[in-house]
Amino acid sequence: MARKRFRSNQRHEPVTERSFQEYLYSTAAPQTNRTELMRLVRGGEDTFLELKVKLSNSERIAQEIVALANTGGGVIVFGVNDQMRVEGIEDGENVQDELVRICREEIMPPLMPFIDRIAFDNGRRIVALDVNGKRRPYRTRDGRFFIRIGADKREASPEELSTLLDDSLPLLYENVPALGATIADIDEAHLWSFMRGFEGGSFDEATIKDYPTAEILDRHLMLAANSRDEVVPTIASLLLFGRDESVARLLSRATIIATRFAGDTAQAPVIERVELQGNLATIYESALRFISRYVDLLETRPARTNGALIESAPVPARANYHRGVVSEALTNALTHRDLVLREPPTRLHIFDRAIEIANPRRSAGFAPSALKAIRYGIPQRLNPQIAAIFASPAYGLTLPTGGLPRLLREARSFSRRPPEIVAFNDEFRLRLHGI
Repeated sequence: MARKRFRSNQRHEPVTERSFQEYLYSTAAPQTNRTELMRLVRGGEDTFLELKVKLSNSERIAQEIVALANTGGGVIVFGVNDQMRVEGIEDGENVQDELVRICREEIMPPLMPFIDRIAFDNGRRIVALDVNGKRRPYRTRDGRFFIRIGADKREASPEELSTLLDDSLPLLYENVPALGATIADIDEAHLWSFMRGFEGGSFDEATIKDYPTAEILDRHLMLAANSRDEVVPTIASLLLFGRDESVARLLSRATIIATRFAGDTAQAPVIERVELQGNLATIYESALRFISRYVDLLETRPARTNGALIESAPVPARANYHRGVVSEALTNALTHRDLVLREPPTRLHIFDRAIEIANPRRSAGFAPSALKAIRYGIPQRLNPQIAAIFASPAYGLTLPTGGLPRLLREARSFSRRPPEIVAFNDEFRLRLHGI
């Protein structure tokens, strides 16, 4: 059973950079009860307490702070050795300034430090840093996530990281380094084709020699992180420009399950079911080909036909859909998937008279107000980098413009029925009706 934390009147962290800076320079840290702190120290190191003789390695201290912040918070005491003997520190003010700098510059997002300098009657002084993370998961500046198990820290596994992110707001997962990925997993032909789309403007090939893929991802596109002196592609980088086999191996949750049913419900017999894998461009094109095998994609509503003749035909006629509507629905599913959720996968269902796309999306904080807002084009993006690059003409896809508002308008005009949009059970579902 965890020991009781020594401070009971914790304050909330500022949520903006401006309030963080104002708080940092204008507010004094709360006073720690010395007796209560020493009682905690005498119990020795555990999940919530780290003892340090001095502050000598800023990188390791940043890792310790991140581990505590990701594991429920805790205290780091400087000036106490592993035998729980108070040795004291001579430069308490400098230690405090360095801890403030570490929390502000070496940890992402910046952490609000609560620091106490405590003096004893014998003249010895210690510094206590109280870590109480409110915006986890936290990571070091080189993109590493740590957790604390007992008195030891270690890097979080993919499953543990996913759990940490599941408790956070569904934002910025695309910027997390893709664990296990290297620059060799990037399809350089695709990446440099994208870069040449900006030639004459942002990109000048004459000034960039030898095609430095790592540099382009890290410094130009912000699609990589420096970890242990190695450039590691982010989730967004792998999804957008990764080799198909690498994405399938490292990010299996990005797979789409496409199914054609012989009827109008998911209980109907399955005609075909495939797994669509690869980077986003590959999956998008594969999904369009799969849909085109079973329906007709048109630019305009077809002329009126003899309905009685169609109904009496021995083989059901192929349903018709607006091409731009289907394209926008796929784009929305691929760019706004909540990748923190490992299951279920994105599912594409083709029925006799409808197409349904079910996409993982945490309902908390999204429905119902945000569900209404997106109908008017107010973005609720999970992955702004992915969405921006995927929609760029330089990425190589021909996509419609106008977003969800245009999808709703065109779909209703084409089929005379509005699409159905619902969000429940951590899923966002879009159903298009064909004619």
